[in-house]
Amino acid sequence: MPLRSIEGINAKITAGEITVCTASEFCNMVRAHEEVAEVDVVTSGTKGIMSGTYATLSFRATAPNVFETAQMAWLNDVPAFVGPCPNERLGLLDLMVYGTAVSRSDTKYGGGHLFRDIVKGNDIDFEVLTTMGQLIKGQTNLQDMQFARLSATRNVFKNYNAFVNPNDGCVKSIFSVTCLEGPYKEATFSGCGELNPLEKDPQLETIGVGTKALLNGAIGFVTGTGTRSSAQKPNLSGYAPLKGMNPRYVGGFNTSAGPDVFCSWAIPIPILNTSILESVSRTDDRIPLPIVDVNGRTPLGYARYSDVWQREYGRIRFSNNECVSCEECQVAENCPTAAFTPNKGIDHKECVRCGACVSSCPHGALKGDLGAIDLNGLQIPVTLRQSDRSNADKLTRELKKRIEQGEFLLSTPVQRIKLQ
Repeated sequence: MPLRSIEGINAKITAGEITVCTASEFCNMVRAHEEVAEVDVVTSGTKGIMSGTYATLSFRATAPNVFETAQMAWLNDVPAFVGPCPNERLGLLDLMVYGTAVSRSDTKYGGGHLFRDIVKGNDIDFEVLTTMGQLIKGQTNLQDMQFARLSATRNVFKNYNAFVNPNDGCVKSIFSVTCLEGPYKEATFSGCGELNPLEKDPQLETIGVGTKALLNGAIGFVTGTGTRSSAQKPNLSGYAPLKGMNPRYVGGFNTSAGPDVFCSWAIPIPILNTSILESVSRTDDRIPLPIVDVNGRTPLGYARYSDVWQREYGRIRFSNNECVSCEECQVAENCPTAAFTPNKGIDHKECVRCGACVSSCPHGALKGDLGAIDLNGLQIPVTLRQSDRSNADKLTRELKKRIEQGEFLLSTPVQRIKLQ
């Protein structure tokens, strides 16, 4: 194929002559042995639990000179770190909130839930304990915030893991919503396989410092690698404003170890050369899914993402006819996004298709094919997906549309990211 440049691709976008495929469309063409060399851009994406996420927020709490400085603060009862700017006597708050922070009054509400409420435009209750001992209460919302940014310290993992418990008993973990039963009775996994940006560009030939992307639907930028990134298991850091984000793509996810946060990314991959074309052509059956012991992350073997994603991954189905209206509904209790109520069924705006409900209902009223992994000949059923590939695919389609309509031009990285 002829060599291309980002400048040339942007010229085609501006002229309305661009050829864009989502990662899903592109991989389907590869499986069908269709011609792919004419594609200019592939939009890649991922959505799932991304614990390394925090928000930086700034807003007015009172008029000037009501208090000296803030000492502690809570938003919807979720603790926030005050500062680093003291804002002495200005009545302003600069706060940092972790996505994994837990409400002091509700253990099933955390930073991720708060971020989604902010993005929705909901009013947020705040409390401030000042250095003078005052307790100040009030409300704010995204419109009133002078600054609201979501930052990623560790997102967009290239290839995460499937987790099993080889031992007797049940282990509580951030990788389960109740606990992970052993020995080898169930598996959970993360990762969007062939849609993932770092599977499409594993050598970071096009993704670099300053790469423009969509973070939860808002235009943001990659700033480099994230914490614990390595050449074998890279991940990215980045940021975007909360204003412009879509609540569909960000929120809280309750695990058996406490609330966590999920985020979504879509990153354009320009097909500049044959090396990148080969990378974006890798389908689920060519992408390994490591299997590890949840107790110590000890490697146990490998599956393939085709084992868990080359099946129907749309909506989980609820059958009213098979629901016996249990006095205490385990599905409602276990659903990590509170997307299920017995009288209404599944709220698909809240559902992330994790599948926890399927194994939670003892009467089989919830159905969905989550797949299974093979470990040394042992078929272990998947009971939880901590990635939402359906909505990741949706975000890649949104990015494709923006590019085709000339609303999103690709950026040339200001610096190459080195994998170490």
